[in-house]
Amino acid sequence: MSLLRHLALAGSAALLLALAACSKPIPPERSAYVGDWRAPQMRLLITQGGRVEYERHEGSTSTKVSAPLQEFEGDNFTAGVGPMSTTFVVTAPPHRDGDKTVMTVDGVQLEKQP
Repeated sequence: MSLLRHLALAGSAALLLALAACSKPIPPERSAYVGDWRAPQMRLLITQGGRVEYERHEGSTSTKVSAPLQEFEGDNFTAGVGPMSTTFVVTAPPHRDGDKTVMTVDGVQLEKQP
């Protein structure tokens, strides 16, 4: 491999490590947010380690976010790195509804998967 290719690979690896290091564990008082949340048009995965994986489909448009959770602001939370972040608006935090756990994020009611 050429020197330039080695440098590019090393730079990519360093960036991935830096992004992984940005994740902070979810605080105990927010542990109800941790899980795999789904609706027909949306999936939101929040890990205990502080990662957010988000995918939403609306018609022919698709949005994906894979980033560390930065902070909670009330019930809402922000994910991203530096200025490249997005806020998820939570209008109904995690709660029991009959035999399932649900929350409403960005106007979509999500059900926590077992």
